[in-house]
Amino acid sequence: MTSPLDALAAGRGERLRHVTHLPARPGRTAPWPGWVAPPVSEAFRSAGIDALWTHQAQALEHVAAGRHVVVATGTASGKSLVYLLPALTAAVDGYAPGAGPDEGPGSWRPRGATALYLSPTKALAADQLARIEALAVPGVRAATYDGDTPTDERRWIRQHANVVLTNPDLVHHSLLPHHDRWAGLLRSLTYVVVDECHTYRGVFGAHVALLLRRLRRVAQRYGSDPVFVMASATVADPGGLGERLIGSPVEAVTDDGSPRGPMTVAFWEPPTDEDGTRRSATTEAGELLGDLASTGVQTVAFVRSRAGVEAAAAVAARRVEARGGDPGEVAAYRGGYLPEERRALEARLREGSLRGLAATNALELGVDVAGLDAVVVGGWPGRRASFWQQAGRAGRSGSPATVVLVAADDPLDTYLMAHPAAVLGEPVEGSVFDPSNVHVLAPHLAAAAAELPVTEADERWFGSRMRGVLDDLVGRGVLRWRPTGWYWTRQDRAVDHVSLRGIGQVVSVVERRTGRVVGTVDGASAVAQVHAGAVHVHQGVTYVVTDLDLEDATAHVVRGDPGWTTHARAESAFDVVAEEHGATHGPVRVSRGVVRVRSRVTSFVRRLPSGEVIGTHPLDLPEQSLTTRGVWWTMTPGALAAAGIDEVDVPGAAHAAEHAAIGMLPLLATCDRWDIGGVSTALHPDTGLPTVMVYDGYPGGAGFAEHGHRVVDGWLMSTRDAIAACPCDRGCPGCVQSPKCGNGNEPLDKAGAVRLLDLVLAALSEG
Repeated sequence: MTSPLDALAAGRGERLRHVTHLPARPGRTAPWPGWVAPPVSEAFRSAGIDALWTHQAQALEHVAAGRHVVVATGTASGKSLVYLLPALTAAVDGYAPGAGPDEGPGSWRPRGATALYLSPTKALAADQLARIEALAVPGVRAATYDGDTPTDERRWIRQHANVVLTNPDLVHHSLLPHHDRWAGLLRSLTYVVVDECHTYRGVFGAHVALLLRRLRRVAQRYGSDPVFVMASATVADPGGLGERLIGSPVEAVTDDGSPRGPMTVAFWEPPTDEDGTRRSATTEAGELLGDLASTGVQTVAFVRSRAGVEAAAAVAARRVEARGGDPGEVAAYRGGYLPEERRALEARLREGSLRGLAATNALELGVDVAGLDAVVVGGWPGRRASFWQQAGRAGRSGSPATVVLVAADDPLDTYLMAHPAAVLGEPVEGSVFDPSNVHVLAPHLAAAAAELPVTEADERWFGSRMRGVLDDLVGRGVLRWRPTGWYWTRQDRAVDHVSLRGIGQVVSVVERRTGRVVGTVDGASAVAQVHAGAVHVHQGVTYVVTDLDLEDATAHVVRGDPGWTTHARAESAFDVVAEEHGATHGPVRVSRGVVRVRSRVTSFVRRLPSGEVIGTHPLDLPEQSLTTRGVWWTMTPGALAAAGIDEVDVPGAAHAAEHAAIGMLPLLATCDRWDIGGVSTALHPDTGLPTVMVYDGYPGGAGFAEHGHRVVDGWLMSTRDAIAACPCDRGCPGCVQSPKCGNGNEPLDKAGAVRLLDLVLAALSEG
């Protein structure tokens, strides 16, 4: 019988760059713990679960002992059972193993017990609620609480629910500012579940970490000290991740005892056009999805964007129809769909009537879909953890699985096609974030003061920088100090000054005709994304910006597609504020520290879908300044000349190396290229030398550049190899061109970048 991969490769085997076969893994079981409430164990046994996997049993031992735990095992390994068993048991009868200093294992709480479940997506919370309801455990009153919950239901949930499923945003904007309304839940809060905790990284991760510490602080005010149960995809140092999130030691369970069927992993490179541009990964993934679905292979294709999902599904449907099949057997799945639409698609996928599905990572994060035959990953998803999370959707019933990674026109994808061991032979990444970033810490301290006065004792939650930040907030009139602590005394809400997904001002995108807010943009990026004349796409709808008012933090738009896209042009420079670490290696010096990036958007270009530029338009916008952390390296002019890079070629070589380094850093740090930026110059006034710098795109930094500095040798070696491996002659989007370059990708010298990086790597190797 022809395998799915052999069928795909027929007639186009040159696109198949690498194939790896991963063997099946048997399951290892363990008995049920004796403390589980009988109604709970009976419900799970009725659902066909008669024994635990060994990692589940190990994690539950920690929970029963009152220890915080993170379970970092593969997709479909049953992580949800680790938090459902104790949470439902506690909800049923108030049984709280090791709940407090005066309560030993097996103690009873007359007031009962509650659990709070936090999910990064509404779809995942809804999926978990459906699972709890299907178990039908007597005494469990579970409910989701989010922005769509009606007012009357909210009141009932606060007063009566003993398992509340929500998200970090709701905890931030509703629960903590009004904790008195949640007093019943908080007094009995026994477990806090943090699902898919590997998604909390960068600035978002720092925000969530401080949010969870605020939650623990308020819970203790009501007399509870909940055990945190965290679930994660496989990540490096999951215990460290959990500890950074909650501010206390966390036990890590990583030895996966669940079974897995055999898996074939293939690396697939689309063909290139005459100009060296690689065919769209979205189109290629759509064709592969259609080919697999038309032969009865149930497949999910993961695509990066919402628009890409719709395009891939359309390509697949046409492919199925051309082969005599029913195009209705292929569909799209993304955020923005109504809940009932998503549930219907998930049901069709489970029952088998849907053979192919194009999806965003909304389907990656825990939605219970089993029995898939194949997964197509349309473009590197950014991290190994995400790749294996998506791959794990195939073969969930233990049957053989096929996974195909389709390369996008990107430096990192190009590198991986030539170096599959960078995915298959390396551990997954750690989650990089910094809760001590003062730009994140300050607004959370203000929010904490509004919840309860902040005292010196709260340093246990907020770290050694707390006092200095509090003094600064007092100096700016944000807080007031009294002998009993620091207080919020303003009339507005402190939490409204904090966006969990960014730092600083948020610009509202407002439809001019209706006054409706259609979305938001970070203030730092507003001048480049929503300047007057910009084409702005939100949830698949196209708008044109009529004006941008930075003082009012508002961009007005009109709905309509003009038939072109826009791209801002900018001039950038940076100042070295403080070199925190630097080491000289002969003619090369590598440094990290605090930098100030100055940029000014000067114009924008209009492009047709073909790429043709049809106009350039000047803009008069203020200079933007960002103080953040960066990593940079310098080279002496003599060493560059000896390496074959003439003085006139230095700008292009440095610029190309900068672009490629930005593209490759996500291989090593949990970021994508939109989280970081770069500047290069042939002569920097602070260093006095040719300089290449990569920086975090957030005030105060997010940890990405610092991580790049720690692994600079491997980072720059991968960067060099990615450029050299690309078959283009002069540079393309697959190696040194950047989709966000403010200089229109000029100048760029591909060959010069390789020589420059060879120079740096040789110097680093010599010490």
